[in-house]
Amino acid sequence: MTSESNRIGLRLDGAPLARLRAGELPSEGMLRGALQVPPSGRPVLFLADAPVTGGYPVIGYVTDADVDRCAQLRPGQHLRFRPVAHSAP
Repeated sequence: MTSESNRIGLRLDGAPLARLRAGELPSEGMLRGALQVPPSGRPVLFLADAPVTGGYPVIGYVTDADVDRCAQLRPGQHLRFRPVAHSAP
């Protein structure tokens, strides 16, 4: 993660992700834990003060418990994602 991270989101560093479409998409509701890819190609993991809408591709969501863990990371620390099964409430 980068030093540009804050309560809105963790800005992830590394090789930029390629996007199929440039620019914004129609706005949609955002949730804490959304992993959004802005035009820079560097994902942002939304935290406690995340916006309520967004217009960039969302490539996944992080579980609530893991978002809390991610919020404790410091700039320069690494994180890795892995798929988990989704269970309906």
